[in-house]
Parts: sequence; C-alpha cells; structure tokens
Amino acid sequence: MSIKPESGGVCAPQGFLAAGIHCGLAKKAEKKDLALIYSKVPCAAAAVYTKNKVKAAPLEVTRQHLADGKAQAIICNSGNANACNADGVEVATRMCKAAAKALKLFPEDVVVASTGVIGQPLPVKLVEDAVPHLSAALSQQGSADAKAAIMTTDLLEKEIAVSFPIGNKICKIGGIAKGSGMIHPNMGTMLAFLTTDVEISPAMLQQALNTVVANTFNMVSVDGDTSTNDMAVILANGLAKNAPITGPGEAYDTFLKALTHICIYLARMIAKDGEGATKLLECMVSGAPDEATAKVLAKSVICSNLFKAAMFGADANWGRVLCALGYADADFDVSKVKVSFVSPAGSVTVCENGVGVPFSEEEAKKVLLESEIEIQIELFQGEGCAVAWGCDLSYDYVRINGDYRS
Repeated sequence: MSIKPESGGVCAPQGFLAAGIHCGLAKKAEKKDLALIYSKVPCAAAAVYTKNKVKAAPLEVTRQHLADGKAQAIICNSGNANACNADGVEVATRMCKAAAKALKLFPEDVVVASTGVIGQPLPVKLVEDAVPHLSAALSQQGSADAKAAIMTTDLLEKEIAVSFPIGNKICKIGGIAKGSGMIHPNMGTMLAFLTTDVEISPAMLQQALNTVVANTFNMVSVDGDTSTNDMAVILANGLAKNAPITGPGEAYDTFLKALTHICIYLARMIAKDGEGATKLLECMVSGAPDEATAKVLAKSVICSNLFKAAMFGADANWGRVLCALGYADADFDVSKVKVSFVSPAGSVTVCENGVGVPFSEEEAKKVLLESEIEIQIELFQGEGCAVAWGCDLSYDYVRINGDYRS
C-alpha cells in the first residue's frame, strides 16, 4: 500500500471545510480561540475519551451526540476547559446549538470540545456571538486556522494529511491535534480531530479508532497528568465512494494502516512539543513475553521523571531505565535486559544482561545531546514489542506551569 503525504490537513479529504477565529476567550486578540470543522454531508463518527474520572462537560455532551454513530461538525474552543463548572453541560449544549443553527444542522450532529484552564466559567455568549462569523469563514484552506485555534501552550503545530488507495478509489485522511502539557492520555490537555472521505460503517470506524489510539496517543506521556478533556474524534463522510467497509478485510486493513500513520505522526509531535521540552524521547521495547508487557515497560520508562531529567542533562544514567522497568506492573527477567541509547549522533550500549557495561561517557554525551533520542530495550524473552513517546523534563516545564493562569 502506498501512503502519500498531502496538504490541507482536515480539509484534504473531499467535502470538509474548516475555520478558526478569535472570539475573545484568549487574552491576546491575535490568538485564534474558536475552531469549526464541517462536512458537506453527514458522516459516520467515532470518538475515544479520557478515562479521568473527572470529565469536562463537552465530553459528556459529545458522548450523547455520538450515541448514533453520526455527526457532521466539530466546534472547539481554547482558553477555557469548561470543566468542573456547574453550568458546563448547558454551556457545551449552547455551543452545539449555535453551530447547528449556523450550519442548518441538528445540535445532536455537532461534536463539542474545549481546552484550557479548568474550573473557570466559560462565557458562552462570546462563542455564540462569534459562531456566525466562524461559519462564514469556513473554507477548504481553513485547516491551518482551525489548528491554530485549538492550541494552548503548544509551540509546534500538529497537522497532517495523506492519501492512499482502497480498491480503485483514492482516499484521504487528515488530522490536527493539540497537546503540550497535562499529557498522559488514557483514553483516550490532548485533542485530536481526524477527517476522512472513506466510506466505513460507524462500528468499524470505532473499532479502527480504538485500535489505533491504543498504540499511538495512549503511548504518549509528557508529565504523567491525565487531562479531564482528552478526546480523539474522527468523521468519515464516504465521498471517496469506495466500496463500503462494513467488516474486517483488506480494505479495513488498508484504512487502519493509513490511520495509524496519521496518529503516530500526531502522537510524536505532541511528545516533541511537551511543555519546556528540548528532546523527543522514543522508547522501543522488544523481545517481551507479550505486547501488553512491552507497552507497560515502555510507558514506565517514558513516564519516569528521574529518567526524563537525566535526558535533559544528556546524562547516560541507565540505572534510571532499569529502575523504571523494575517498578512497572509487569513480569520479566532483568538478567537478560539490554539497554542502548541511539540518536543521529550514533549509538551506545550501556547495559547487557541486566548489568552495566563499559562505555564512553563522552560518546554517550554526544548521542544524548541530539534533539531526538531512542531508548532501545531488548528483553530476549519473547516476541512482544511496543513503542512509547515522551520528552525530557526541563526547568521551563516548572516555569510554564507555575504561572499557567496568568
């Protein structure tokens, strides 16, 4: 299967428009803070949500609206999470009604999302007054504005689109995401909005999203905090006119591979853009007894603050890797473990058979000074493998989050 990069983000698939404007929730007038994604025709829809017990109101409203597996638009604000507010559900519902009125849809066909500060009332009148201008701004070139409007502390823009064949039809998937801090998804503050012109049933779309999220967004950690607002949503409008995907088979596998490609890219970008981060960390565990064990171990290393701090300092403190493996809820034989650090500057093996081996600290420093680092862990105990993504822990993370509300 040939997956080709495309421009246009969420507007790359046929029939999708997007827009992003400033409505007044963001303090800076130049900061876009309200996004809209719209399909010209009804869509199959699927979503995966945070498992934080404290869920923001937009998630509850969206879950209700997607009960029938259908939607046609997504509205999202930044600057306010609409979480832990007494009127949260009312506010989220009013946002859906405003979008539905402007687009001539039913409110139940609108997905709603919010991101920003938790526990502060959202002045929904600002959103309602802005929606007519937002809908008027919808265009095939609007993905970049929508992408900018969902960003909070993000520094890197997260947008991608690809094309791929299903049968004799060329299909596309596009995506935008936000996420920089409070990133430890278990869905699934992380939001991902995906669009496709593939014709696929809601049930198979949900199955595909569940599968992909488990191996991509759920394998990212920046700071160990699971947001109240995490959500990944996909809309599929069928305008590619491929033979409908209603069950397992070659067409479904092709779609799954393309969706995985999209979400791996977005997951890596979220990790790379961690608040205060200077390095992208990719932990690859192989030779585990099974995939579940590999996932637990890879995530444990990526989540270790001590290890993340060592990576910030380019310190090959491999003992922190073994420590993180050891306290993970997984069974393995430490006496077989091999650990290596790899980057464009080279590779250095620091541990074999569960014990340290001689290595050049100077060479290790060169490897770890790069902006992208692989931590390769081989267990030699089976065929299970997994990859997790994270970032280093810098002084700036504390500075940013010590002053988040100002």
